[in-house]
Amino acid sequence: MQEAARGQEAAAHPTTNEPLTRPPGYAQTFAVPEFRAVFAAHALSLLGVIVSEIALSVLVYDLTGSPLLSALTFALGFLPYVVGGTLLAGVADRFPARRVLVICDLVCAACVALMVAPGAGIGVLLLLRCALAVVSPVFQGTRMATLADILGDGDLFVLGRSLLRIVSQSALLVGYGLGGLLLTVVTPRHALLITVGTFVASAVLLRAGTGHRPARTGARAGQGGQGALVGDSLRGARQVLAHPRVRALLLLFWIPPMFAVVPEALAAPYADALGAGSTGLGLLMCALPVGTIAGELYAGSRLRPATRERIALPLVCATLLPYVGYALRPGLTASLFLLLVSGAGSAYTLGLDQWFVRAVPEELRGRAMTLLTAGLMTIQGVGMALAGVAAQFTGVRTAVAGAGVLGTVCCALLALGARRTEGRDRADHDMTDR
Repeated sequence: MQEAARGQEAAAHPTTNEPLTRPPGYAQTFAVPEFRAVFAAHALSLLGVIVSEIALSVLVYDLTGSPLLSALTFALGFLPYVVGGTLLAGVADRFPARRVLVICDLVCAACVALMVAPGAGIGVLLLLRCALAVVSPVFQGTRMATLADILGDGDLFVLGRSLLRIVSQSALLVGYGLGGLLLTVVTPRHALLITVGTFVASAVLLRAGTGHRPARTGARAGQGGQGALVGDSLRGARQVLAHPRVRALLLLFWIPPMFAVVPEALAAPYADALGAGSTGLGLLMCALPVGTIAGELYAGSRLRPATRERIALPLVCATLLPYVGYALRPGLTASLFLLLVSGAGSAYTLGLDQWFVRAVPEELRGRAMTLLTAGLMTIQGVGMALAGVAAQFTGVRTAVAGAGVLGTVCCALLALGARRTEGRDRADHDMTDR
């Protein structure tokens, strides 16, 4: 019965391998009831994460008066990703996806609830923050793999992924501001209680709104028949990285963002150097996400799937070039323009998404998606740290311009490597397009 339903859904929502009179639009993803549930749950989970980050940072500062410990709560949002993404990645394929997603949401709710408990010390708060960051890549990787089950592995998957990214970028624009306003009317602990509610609501939506699907690696894996979870996760990571095509695409997902975060990481000292004040700082922080949203919306709604794939590698090579303009000492307006253009170039991810889901073997899909998420978050944290080191010795403008030059060279080399691995994957796709 479930397979028949999937077949009907695939017929109603064709993939990129089928001829289309016009490209599917974002609205078609919402015609799939399960995607609507995933989308709503994503928005709720994201709201919970943002509010918890702000509230926990303020709570730690209130308890300690230490700016270092307050900032550390944000840093802990990046560092443990690599732990969950490598040691727990096997969860995404060893157990039914819906169960994994619901349990991850409930674990996050429980961790935040413990933060609210009376007497929770700084060590406990930071440990629970780490736990949230360990669970996050497992949740996100499993959700990404489930998206391919719900929408198919064609263009609707690409558009669904794009919508989730757009929501995440939009949250950067408004989420922290709204979180700050929330803390003017409630205490940090009460704000954390709101977060508990958002995680629980997300779990309910996923449980009620998505269908049951068996584990990808079979029942024996879920019962431990293939060894311990950690060992299986590490083996899965090695299997994923053993595929030249998948490895090349992972690097294309990871490396450009490491350089792309440099202007954001240095926005505060750059705004100070421009004399732009807090208003200028806010604009500089918003410009890159606005450009990213605009680029994704245009590529997703106006370009055909084949076009998005055709321009993916040229866009990868060009997206960091605007940073070189920082060497010309631009003012605030010109700097905002450079960031907007660079953000729009990140529309290359729509093409990469299609290649990635096509290249990854289905039995490794959950682990591959988890590894992608963990690597992306970790390397962005590394990029922010390296940006600070570079700016300390060379100055902010030189650091950003240098990121543009070095990042563009790296992207060009990675694009050449990805081109060499296309092989049969590209040939088969071109044949079906004709």
